[in-house]
Amino acid sequence: MARAGLGLGVRELAELAQVSTNTITRLERGESLYSRTVEAIRVALETAGVEFIPENGGGAGVRLKRLEGMKL
Repeated sequence: MARAGLGLGVRELAELAQVSTNTITRLERGESLYSRTVEAIRVALETAGVEFIPENGGGAGVRLKRLEGMKL
């Protein structure tokens, strides 16, 4: 959902996170990855503009960060 919200393809996210496209595909299928790999992908998504929302009764989620000066 985070990747789609940013309009990134698998290749673009893989490049940003410095991982293989197969790694992104495995993550999206719910397969196990090393924690350092998941962290690299998370940092890449956050740098690109995603904010991860902790579970608050409705489950964890993501949203796009609000850009300064921009009304949504």
